[in-house]
Amino acid sequence: MASDIHMPGPVCLIENTNTQLVVNPEALKILSAITQPVVVVAIVGLYRTGKSYLMNKLAGKKNGFSLGSTIQSHTKGIWMWCVRHPKKPNYSLVLLDTKGLGDVEKGDNQNDSWIFALAILLSSTFVYNSMGTINQQAMDELYYVTELIEKIREKSSPDANEVEDSADFVSFFPDFVWTLRDFSLELEADGQPISADEYLQNSLKLRKGTSLKNEKFNLARLCIRKFFPEKKCFIFDRPTHRKKLGQLETMHDDELDPEFVQQAADFCSYIFSNSKVKTLSGGIQVNGPRLETLVLTYVNAISSRDLPCMENAIMALAQIENSAAVKKAIAHYDWQMSEKVQLPTETLQELLDLHMASEKEAIEVFMKNSFKDVDHLFKNKLAAQLAIKRDDFYKENIKASSDRCSALLKDIFHSLEEDIKQGVYSKPGGYRLLMQTVNELKKKYIQEPRKGIQSEEVLYTYLRSKESVIDAILQTDQNLTEREKLTEVQRVKAESAEAAAKMLEEMQKKNHQMMEAKKKSYQEYVKQLAEKMEQERAQLMAEQERALSLKLQEQAMLQKEGFQDESRQLQREIENLKNNMTRSRKKCILI
Repeated sequence: MASDIHMPGPVCLIENTNTQLVVNPEALKILSAITQPVVVVAIVGLYRTGKSYLMNKLAGKKNGFSLGSTIQSHTKGIWMWCVRHPKKPNYSLVLLDTKGLGDVEKGDNQNDSWIFALAILLSSTFVYNSMGTINQQAMDELYYVTELIEKIREKSSPDANEVEDSADFVSFFPDFVWTLRDFSLELEADGQPISADEYLQNSLKLRKGTSLKNEKFNLARLCIRKFFPEKKCFIFDRPTHRKKLGQLETMHDDELDPEFVQQAADFCSYIFSNSKVKTLSGGIQVNGPRLETLVLTYVNAISSRDLPCMENAIMALAQIENSAAVKKAIAHYDWQMSEKVQLPTETLQELLDLHMASEKEAIEVFMKNSFKDVDHLFKNKLAAQLAIKRDDFYKENIKASSDRCSALLKDIFHSLEEDIKQGVYSKPGGYRLLMQTVNELKKKYIQEPRKGIQSEEVLYTYLRSKESVIDAILQTDQNLTEREKLTEVQRVKAESAEAAAKMLEEMQKKNHQMMEAKKKSYQEYVKQLAEKMEQERAQLMAEQERALSLKLQEQAMLQKEGFQDESRQLQREIENLKNNMTRSRKKCILI
């Protein structure tokens, strides 16, 4: 499914029912058909806070996601709507709307926490929707974030004695957008007007002191500041009178508050222009099938009462993708060889050149479609399969050549064999006549094209099989003296020995060519592997540079706000990250 996405309405992707999370196969089927990279926008917030209205706006529809205007929230879980991206035709937009968070009827905070976690893990832009201003109550509602951070940390730092390096950890997190509904305050600080983003920044300032109350105050703020790379805030006036909120789906823009209409338009424009493609560590862009794998991996981990581990999800995805990449590379090799190779080839080198050209392209196909190939397991599988393919072509080439040469000899020497049976050469002078005919037929055979690499060997074997017949004619030829017969026998033996030596030399040459082909294949393997590793290291360095920049910015803010202890703790992380970057650079130099 490229840009032609036809999904008339949202479907439930992950249902939260009976304390279980269940994935909807219909939704997975839709994802599996989306071949484009996906921009994934997830929205989270308590029920009846207007989340679905914003998601319908992003979908370009008046309705679709249920607004849930009554007290009872709709099917709980995560709902999905895949639509064409309005500004980026090469991408697809996947909208995820969470249902039932904070539903008093459900009363399952654990599942709320998992839904919140999944929304963050699956999205590239995470929208947190709340009512009113950013106050402590709003921050307390973000306790899911702190729970999520701790859960993922347990999987990211198995050794408690290690200094945590959160560079990779941060790279998994989406951009953060806070939408404030029914916002009634004036945006100002110290009597000066401020933007919504500045309002968010001020609200994320930490409180000094080590009391339990201050620690609780700072916890969610620290998480948002530290782990979300980009932060944005939008405020919304109340769209209409409270009694008409249940009619939003049917109301036109001119019936709504003009400020609200403009605010909603600004929000959509920002999401369309700034939301990034969902990307995994290493710069791997996520498409529909990859998102499908992430959904299954995370939900299966939760269902088995394990913790959703981002690294495990990527490795599961890599297993699927790399297996498919091997198959795709082999299919490309087979297609190239079927188009280029006509058996038998005149020389072994001709076949090997075609193999190496097709092998190179196959490796390129694999490199393009693979990632996170730990210990080069799948690359080695591909190399082994290509080696088998090469050897099979070698055997097929020998058989094709042998079959062709045998058929030619049967056709060319047929009349000679019939004459021998009829006794044409069993007469005085018959031997010289026979050898003259044999030499003429040999020349005719040699002039035939496309005999392949077995040409001389098959001819040698054929003539050896006729030696007893030729010797019998020689011995009965009355025109030849005994000396002439002896000389002729010696000449034939010498020619046979020379041909055998030539066969041995040819065999050694073929073996040498096969060894050279294997050597060149390995060199091509190493070359492309080094290029791939260099690309991955460059991507890693870019991610580390980005993480370092974010940490330095956060450290500067902490120092400005006077939080020296937190700043020193962050400095340790910065030093650890710098050490990792130094090691990465040294590895690049070695490569």
